[in-house]
Amino acid sequence: MMAARYADGSLTYPPHPIGPDGSEPVDRVDLSEHTARVVTWTTSTAPPPGVEGPNHLAIVEFDVDGESVRALGQLTTDDVEIGDEVAPVYAEQLRDPEAGIREPESQDWDGYRFEPV
Repeated sequence: MMAARYADGSLTYPPHPIGPDGSEPVDRVDLSEHTARVVTWTTSTAPPPGVEGPNHLAIVEFDVDGESVRALGQLTTDDVEIGDEVAPVYAEQLRDPEAGIREPESQDWDGYRFEPV
């Protein structure tokens, strides 16, 4: 769960080749080593093909050395509230590769979900 840090100290997730100040990244930060706070969350009862429903999603905000960066991702449970602390947990498969329209080998299927701390 890598974020990019730029010369002005700002962070982006996912990383971008050019930051908000127009510069290239100077460092990377592994967000999986940090916790975040739930900004908002929702439940999708009509998830995309290959994603088990109901699909609980959250926008979370990390504070890394005084800089904030937000991420969108699945939750491990619907037992969360705005403001709760969550940690990224690795998942080998976020969705079923056989259920999509793309060839399974054409993309990654792993990633992170957010779990209440």
